[in-house]
Amino acid sequence: MNIQKIVFYIATGVLTAIMIYSVQMYLRNPEVIAGYFESVNYPKYLVYPLAIAKILGLVAIWGNFSKSLKEWAYAGFFFDVTLAFTAHLVAKDGGESFAIIAFISLMISYFSGKTVRP
Repeated sequence: MNIQKIVFYIATGVLTAIMIYSVQMYLRNPEVIAGYFESVNYPKYLVYPLAIAKILGLVAIWGNFSKSLKEWAYAGFFFDVTLAFTAHLVAKDGGESFAIIAFISLMISYFSGKTVRP
């Protein structure tokens, strides 16, 4: 296994861990998350659809079913992480560090995945 593949798998693994952590928070504490969403002016009805979208995005990336589907999944995660970073920054709750780690992992996974066939 070459170094580029290792980098891809580590970055995608970190991104996956952060997204799974996020999904489990959304599903275990939907009222708390909905309250947080409202505090940063996001609609609270997004909690469940966002959790489902994150799961489907991970399936699209790891499943490698379609190149365009994988691109859409990466795009969705890009917007999700960008909006999460902004929300945490506005709320001043210190959660932006996870968003930064997710963003870096997302970029490394995306660009290293362009040349690696998982």
